[in-house]
Amino acid sequence: MGETRVTEKFQITIPKDVRETIGLKPGEVLLVEPAGEEELTVKRFRVVKDPLHLLVGKRRFKRHIPIEELEKKVESE
Repeated sequence: MGETRVTEKFQITIPKDVRETIGLKPGEVLLVEPAGEEELTVKRFRVVKDPLHLLVGKRRFKRHIPIEELEKKVESE
């Protein structure tokens, strides 16, 4: 892991080896939280362009499912 220094404006540079290891890109959002007096936790939030596409997937269902069938299924559970 690389070492970095805090600037006068409290900015840091993420070392190149760390950026390359996780594939960090410019503009990504990071959450920085304290993890005690001597540690920080940095979490990454990936931005998904089309979250519905990610959830549903690329392939369509092989058959049409009527809304009534879905409603019955929900009511039975």
